[in-house]
Amino acid sequence: MTSQIRLEDVHLHYLSSAFKDRSLKSFLARRLALNSVPEVRDVHALKGITLDIAAGERVGLLGANGAGKTTFLRMIAGLYPISGGRRIVTGNIRSLLELSLGFEPDATGRQNILYRGLLLGMNPKFMRSIEEEVAAFADLGEFIDYPLKTYSAGMQVRLAFAVSTAVGADLLLLDEVIGAGDASFMAKAKRRMAEMISSAKILLLASHDPGALRSLCNRGLVFRGGSIAFDGPIEAAVASYQAMGKASR
Repeated sequence: MTSQIRLEDVHLHYLSSAFKDRSLKSFLARRLALNSVPEVRDVHALKGITLDIAAGERVGLLGANGAGKTTFLRMIAGLYPISGGRRIVTGNIRSLLELSLGFEPDATGRQNILYRGLLLGMNPKFMRSIEEEVAAFADLGEFIDYPLKTYSAGMQVRLAFAVSTAVGADLLLLDEVIGAGDASFMAKAKRRMAEMISSAKILLLASHDPGALRSLCNRGLVFRGGSIAFDGPIEAAVASYQAMGKASR
């Protein structure tokens, strides 16, 4: 099956309250403080997105914070359902957007390898077959059998990165070029990322780094207010984004 992404007049809405109130405690605190019903606002996060991305394309996503880049990636990954239009995505997807998603603090690192793998769509038998390889790459020593809540932030990132990149994919989705732990681990991480990018049929990379986009991508999408303001060669896309920034000053 040929890998492709086809979007036809795609719209995505969400309720702002779903992002403001991350817990029941914060929701009740806001209610008591305001002594009124909180405002529920419908956010039109993606607006009429129509495009085709074919196998072989390396696409950079540019735009200011809040322009829609990350929402776009999560929509492509299937994490956010669209509100209207048509979304066709074919091929195996690997999204390195929220590395810690699916981790259980009370479970061991070894158990979390299985949990994260299941969340990524892999079966238990396969995850057990690569468990030692993942553990060796993360280089956590005896901590691999300790609860995740005993890990430092850097150790958690190393484990998450090792699991998430254990298997390549047809469609690779990245939100910034990932930094993963200390200098020695970063060297391994960069080599693995280079291999994944090289083998992926389609790459989508959201970044604020023009150098990274120029070196890795051949096409650029510039987002503004949830819409695509420019779609073209990466060099022209970078120039368009930079001109947009100057015009808004």
